[in-house]
Amino acid sequence: MEPIELATGDGLVLRAWQPDDAEDVFRACQDPLIQRWTMVPVPYLREHAEDYTGLITRAAWAARTAAPLGVFDARTGELLASAGLVTLDLPNRNAELGTWVAPWARGRRVAERAGRAVAHWAFEVLGLRRLIWRAEVGNHSSRLSAERIGFTFDGVIRAGLPARSGGFVDSWHGVLLPGEVSDTPPAWVAPGAPGALRAQAFGRPPERLPAGPCTLRALRVSDLDDLVTTFRDPGTVEWTSIPLAYRPAQGLDFIRSAFPAMWLRGAGAGFAFADGDDRFSGTVDLRISPTDPATAEVGYSAAPWARGKGYTTEAVRAACAYGFERLALGRIVWRAHVGNEASRRVAEKVGFVVEGVQRDSCVQRGQRLDGWVATLLPGDTLLPGGLR
Repeated sequence: MEPIELATGDGLVLRAWQPDDAEDVFRACQDPLIQRWTMVPVPYLREHAEDYTGLITRAAWAARTAAPLGVFDARTGELLASAGLVTLDLPNRNAELGTWVAPWARGRRVAERAGRAVAHWAFEVLGLRRLIWRAEVGNHSSRLSAERIGFTFDGVIRAGLPARSGGFVDSWHGVLLPGEVSDTPPAWVAPGAPGALRAQAFGRPPERLPAGPCTLRALRVSDLDDLVTTFRDPGTVEWTSIPLAYRPAQGLDFIRSAFPAMWLRGAGAGFAFADGDDRFSGTVDLRISPTDPATAEVGYSAAPWARGKGYTTEAVRAACAYGFERLALGRIVWRAHVGNEASRRVAEKVGFVVEGVQRDSCVQRGQRLDGWVATLLPGDTLLPGGLR
C-alpha cells in the first residue's frame, strides 16, 4: 500500500512520517500526557523516534498492517499530532484509529479534525466496514474527540488494554460504521455543551473547592480513622446503607477506589469536606444517572463532631453549584428514608423542593423502605458562583 497525503480544508495536512520528522516526534513524546495515555516507550529516546519515523512506518505501509500518519500545519509545516490507523486488517475491512496531540498544539481540536479526515479516507477509499477507537478509562479528552467524530461508546471493557506496568487496564471502546462520520460534532459534545464541559472537568484531578467554613477535597488515606468512625456512628448506620460493623479495610478500599473510579469514568463527583484545620468532616457526592445524563443524585454523610455547625449544608451547596456549573447538570435529586429529618433539613436549606414520598423507593440492607424525594434546579436557589 502506497503512503497517502490528506488535506482537511481547515489547515491540516496528514502524510506518512519521514525520517526528518524524528526530532519533532522525539520532542512531542517527552510530554507527560502522551506518556501517560499511550504506549510510547518511557523514557522516550531519539532512537525510538528515528525507528518510528523510518523503518517502522515504511514496514507498516508496505505490509498493509497500519497507516501511521503525522499531522502538520498546512501553512507552517509544524508537527501538530499523530493520527492514523494503528492497526489495519484489510481482508476483514477493520481498523483502529489512534491519535496523540503534541503539547504545543492542544486546544485546537486537532485530534478531532485529523481523525475525521482519516475516518473518511478509511471508509471512502479503503472501503472499510468498521473503525474502532480505544482509550484507557480516564482519558476523557481522547474520548471527547472520538465522540465528536461520531464514534459510539457502550460502557467499559474490563481489562481492555495492556498496561505499561504489565497486566491490563479498563478501557472505553468506540465503534464507527460507514455513514456515521459526523462532520460537525453532535450537540451533546459540541464546544461548550455538557459532554465537552464534563470531559474538561473529569480530565483533570479533583479540585479543592471552597464551601463556606469548609473545603471540598479528595479523600485521602490520612482520613481513614475519621471515615471509619463516621461510618460506624449509629446516626450514620441508621439512615444509610453503609455495611454494619464497618472495617478499616473497607474504608481504605472506599478511599482508594469508590470516588476515584467514579471520577475516572465520568460517572460523578465525590468529595470529602474538611474543616478549617483540614480535618475530615464528612462526604458528599453527585452520581450522574446512567439513563438521564442531565440528572444526578446527591448523597452526603457528616462526621459526628461536625454536626450542628452548618458544615454539611455548605458542603452540599458547594457540590451542587459545582454540578450545575462544571458538569452542566440540569437537575439534582435528593432521596432519604422517611424520618431522616436531619438530612431533610440540609436539603431544604440548600434549596431542594420536596416533591413527596415514593413508596419502597429506598433499599437498606435488603429491606425496601419509603423515601422522601426532592429536586434542585439551577433556578431554585442562590448558590456559590452566581447560580440562582
